[in-house]
Amino acid sequence: MDTVVAPLITEEERARRQKAVTTGRDSVRLEGFHLPPEVEALNARYVAGELTSDELTAAIKRAVG
Repeated sequence: MDTVVAPLITEEERARRQKAVTTGRDSVRLEGFHLPPEVEALNARYVAGELTSDELTAAIKRAVG
């Protein structure tokens, strides 16, 4: 039997988060830098609703700190 898991956030919230991550990534690239894979993985978890904004910030600080 397959288990169906409800989304953690709405599609609208997912889209808002994706836009915020994309904007941040573009800003970093304009400054001549690239986000490390660890940060991109954290961003993906944030967009999926697995992390709050505060949790994302704390995790990024630990990853690159």
